[in-house]
Amino acid sequence: MQKNIYGLLSQASGYISGEEISEKLGISRQAVWKNINKLKEQGFVIESVTNRGYRLIKTPDNLCKLAMDGYLQTDSLGKNAIILDSSPSTNDSLKALASQGAQEGTVIAAREQTKGKGRLGRSWVCKKDESLTFSLLLRPKAAPAQVSAVTPLTGLAVCRAVRDYYGIDCKIKWPNDIIVNNKKLVGILAEMGAEFDAVEYIVLGIGINTDQEEFPKEIADKATSIFIETGKHTDKNRFLAVLLKYLEEEFMSNGECRLSLEGDKLELYKELCATLGRKISFFRGSEKISAFSRDIDSKGELLAEDEKGRIFTVNSGEVTVQGIY
Repeated sequence: MQKNIYGLLSQASGYISGEEISEKLGISRQAVWKNINKLKEQGFVIESVTNRGYRLIKTPDNLCKLAMDGYLQTDSLGKNAIILDSSPSTNDSLKALASQGAQEGTVIAAREQTKGKGRLGRSWVCKKDESLTFSLLLRPKAAPAQVSAVTPLTGLAVCRAVRDYYGIDCKIKWPNDIIVNNKKLVGILAEMGAEFDAVEYIVLGIGINTDQEEFPKEIADKATSIFIETGKHTDKNRFLAVLLKYLEEEFMSNGECRLSLEGDKLELYKELCATLGRKISFFRGSEKISAFSRDIDSKGELLAEDEKGRIFTVNSGEVTVQGIY
């Protein structure tokens, strides 16, 4: 019922009376009043004026399913969305649902994540409502060896969304970060469930620093937020809907998940990749390799060349990039 009342309020050009809401939804005026109050408890700002009715002033900035659903413009991604007040890890929660048959495009987002995971076992934790943290479920019809482009495609979608929505000149740090002025803004973690030679699911975890006004001293020179870059706080419901639209553009084609980093997508990725042309270092076994990053291939792998002319293909592991944290 709250969804229906919110729909009427959002469509109204001004005030809408409790009597009109009551008649359209077939409920009592008392039920209208109770549901209006429940919407207010969720962060909706609703003005009430005697003899005029109710008027929606503002939707919540913090995550709220009703508000996010109202902004959603995708065909499939996010249609089944779960918004949690707190979660140890949205990736873990979504993997559990994926193993139970959750539909492709399912999203779990949380206002607070207490045991979030980054790459290589690192933690991703921040205060409540200071970030936009969510996980997305994909079910590509592919073998595990055919899905290496999933992280670059995610990075491309998120980078495009941030640039277009906020006007921030962000770049991609291969393979899974979005940076601004060489500081981390976004982290991406892809986890896969596979059976024999087929992928059962991919869960994409995305964490975006949105509303932090400052960071602890130990990471202040390595991290930034949308607020620090723009001076503006984020309507996370609207922005999540925008992100899902961009992700759908990169992943979905004719209702199927396709993980292709080719053609224009590959060229745009290269344009936005801050790692290319820089000196990098990585390990091959116990040997530390210093090289220059030369190219990205259609699998999303990084091609590097050392001073001896040896060419290396880097598809995983830790890569240190000169000049970027």
